Amino acid sequence: MYFMGNNYKYYTAIGMLLISFFFSYSAYTQETKNDTLVLINKYQREANDALLVRDFETAIISLNKAGNFISLTNNNLLKAEFYYRISELQYNIHNYDKAASEVIKAIAFLKNSEDKFSLAKTYNLYGLILTHSGNYIDADRFLKDADKIFTELNNEKDKANTILAFGILELKKGNPKIAINYFEAAIPIFRSYNLKHQEALSILYESEALLDLEETQANVNLERSINALEKALIIIEVKSFSELKIESYKIASQIAIRKNDPIKAENYLQLYSQKKDSTYNVYINAISKGNETDFNVGDLNEIIASQRDDLNQKQRSINFGKMTTGLSIALIIILSLLALSLFKNNNLRAKANDLLKDKNIELTLSKEKAEKASLAKAHFLSTITHELRTPLYAVTGLTHLLLEEDPKPEQKEHLNSLKFSGEYLLSLINNILDLNKLEANKVEIEKTSFSLKRRINDVLISLRKTAEDRKNSLHFEYDESIPDKLLGDPLKLSQVLVNLIGNSVKFTQNGDVYVRVQKLEHSEDNVLLHVEIEDDGVGISKKKQKSIFETFSQGSLQINRKFGGSGLGLSIVKNLLDLMNSKIHLESQLGKGSKFWFDISFSISEELKDENDPNKIIYDIDYGALENVSILVVEDNKINQMITKKILEKNKMKCMVADNGIDAIEMVKENNIEIILMDIHMPGISGIETTKKIREFNKQIPIIALTAVTIDENLDDFYNAGFNEIIPKPFKPEDFFEKIYRCLEGNKFPVDN
Repeated sequence: MYFMGNNYKYYTAIGMLLISFFFSYSAYTQETKNDTLVLINKYQREANDALLVRDFETAIISLNKAGNFISLTNNNLLKAEFYYRISELQYNIHNYDKAASEVIKAIAFLKNSEDKFSLAKTYNLYGLILTHSGNYIDADRFLKDADKIFTELNNEKDKANTILAFGILELKKGNPKIAINYFEAAIPIFRSYNLKHQEALSILYESEALLDLEETQANVNLERSINALEKALIIIEVKSFSELKIESYKIASQIAIRKNDPIKAENYLQLYSQKKDSTYNVYINAISKGNETDFNVGDLNEIIASQRDDLNQKQRSINFGKMTTGLSIALIIILSLLALSLFKNNNLRAKANDLLKDKNIELTLSKEKAEKASLAKAHFLSTITHELRTPLYAVTGLTHLLLEEDPKPEQKEHLNSLKFSGEYLLSLINNILDLNKLEANKVEIEKTSFSLKRRINDVLISLRKTAEDRKNSLHFEYDESIPDKLLGDPLKLSQVLVNLIGNSVKFTQNGDVYVRVQKLEHSEDNVLLHVEIEDDGVGISKKKQKSIFETFSQGSLQINRKFGGSGLGLSIVKNLLDLMNSKIHLESQLGKGSKFWFDISFSISEELKDENDPNKIIYDIDYGALENVSILVVEDNKINQMITKKILEKNKMKCMVADNGIDAIEMVKENNIEIILMDIHMPGISGIETTKKIREFNKQIPIIALTAVTIDENLDDFYNAGFNEIIPKPFKPEDFFEKIYRCLEGNKFPVDN
């Protein structure tokens, strides 16, 4: 036992010594490598600092010092980064041939690596170099490769540099309109990441491109160019971007020529030439210095390479014995650790099971909370939209009354703006309600006969004014072999088209919007159609395309500020098409535009009934028949009383008002009233209860619900209570009088409870 104990101590001591030797050798090797990396990084930092102050000679010397140590490492990524920095420097001093040769070396080291970001960054630089060298075809190819990788990496920040590069390429190729789209797509991204140099450069290029566009009589593009130059100069002055300041002189000279100011144009051009010549001399000196140091680096590399081969050969024989011993010791340690890990693994598995049980309980509770939150949201939306409709009725009603009172031209302009704002707010409220109903599965698809071509034409007519305001052209391409008589839900289809075409019009300026409808399949009873809406507007980034159909989602904060919108339209489109067994698709690229499309199937109708479609508003009212008709308005809101009464009396109707349901019942009993407008929410008894009581003694008098309540899901309750018709507030006056006229003429039969 004593002997075995001593042996155990002996072997343990030897093992510890071997382990110590092995790790000491590894630490020495690692320390040498680390020293090399530290020096390389040090010289690269010095080069970057020199570039910031435009000291190109120092930058080239520092990078060449880093190159002295590059040959001592087998790290391909480090070598690729070194050649990328050399190429970037040569590009900045306009030495494009040297920049191209260096960037090709960087690409060679990155080709088979997993560092996709560095490869994309290098492709982007090569694309810029080729652009300035006049090789547009290869430039386009490398920029597309860079864009593809940045898209896969979901890297919006660096992809913006590729978008800018595409804009420069299109500008060089003589396509200023496409170039402007790229610059306008890149600028908001640079601004969001506080990349001031790229932002100023993009705005300068946009200013230059605007001067190349065909000018209108109003000199709109010239003014836009001047505004862009002013924005760029603000950033340039604050950040002291001297090279961008020089480029601004050239653009300022071109603007002065367009403004017929040859003296100012010549002054700017001379200033540009002087500054450019001075900078050019700096470039030449830097290039010369770089060529001198390249020669020295080449000699030094040959010496280091030959010495390194001898050293490696000797080191291999020494390392072999050490490595064998080290591996044996490492194997023993690994087996010991494996046994220990198996023991710990059993303990961890038991803890994981307990944790899983706890998480299941938390998940159940979270699900219950989510369901309660969904119900609360639906109730909140229903309540808040009702509260919004009531004051909105006052806004739209008073606006209508004021427009009817022959206002002055300047007043009429303000009133029309107020009317538009009221209609926009009502549209937003309706969108929220539509979305709420869609999410709650309370929307049903109707089947009625309609003309698809006429429906789309109606949508285009309604959007034509907006398109003209944004200087857009609407194009309609319709397959005439599509049957005239289709069976479906034209109202919901119109809602889909209004949102899609309206979006294309809103996010396009000085461009084109195409609406195309093609027939894909045609059988005896059904037809399958392909509908697409395409524009050449600002486009949508790949990142945003994944979420654009979600509720309240928009292209970006900057785009929302520029173009407006609530982010509800595309969510409604997606849900409506899902209900109609279709699916929305999207193709888009920043700066080039977007294309939405869907395939949808319709039954073929035997008879075209579109003219009698109750959803198609046709106002055929005999206002003479409404004169001297006695009408009772039951409404507790004094402002709403006044508005409704004035609208009725302007059309020569005899109007009486009741503040509550009790007074309304007594007035119906005591007066010869021909029709009733009934509010729903009132103090005392509600409008529904009041109607039920009136029906107990008078089943003939027409009663119309005039209410701000969301009624779509409660129609049966209203009609069962005894109402003949329903008018939601706010309303269009034509719709208002059309329903009153229809009830009086007997188009709605008396209700018999």
